Amino acid sequence: MRMNHIDIHVPDVAVTSAFLVRHFGLTLRETRGGNGLAILNDDAGLEIVVSHPVEKFGGAEQQALGVVTYHLGFIQPERAEVDRLYRELKDGDAELVGEPREMRGGYLFYCLAPGRVMIEVGWRG
Repeated sequence: MRMNHIDIHVPDVAVTSAFLVRHFGLTLRETRGGNGLAILNDDAGLEIVVSHPVEKFGGAEQQALGVVTYHLGFIQPERAEVDRLYRELKDGDAELVGEPREMRGGYLFYCLAPGRVMIEVGWRG
């Protein structure tokens, strides 16, 4: 068994999707419902669905809730890539949550993508 997809709920599907494509190399495969849902892929085949929450299923998005309840992790092949992404995000449109640092056996930092989606960028040697 392998994980097939994860669905993250955000207020603006197009903005969050564009951020993930631009900074993390995801590929936009498909959009549906007038930008109500976007399907992204990583280079290993994982599908990340970016969508509006489905209220009838109890869905909500973190920005409206004012909390962060999960995070996505992007592992880098080299430690230098963590620093490169940090600089790129710092110069761009990301809200950074601390600088890269040694933590739990790795080297990492966190940022918030549009929609308050917490992202961990890390390397493990």
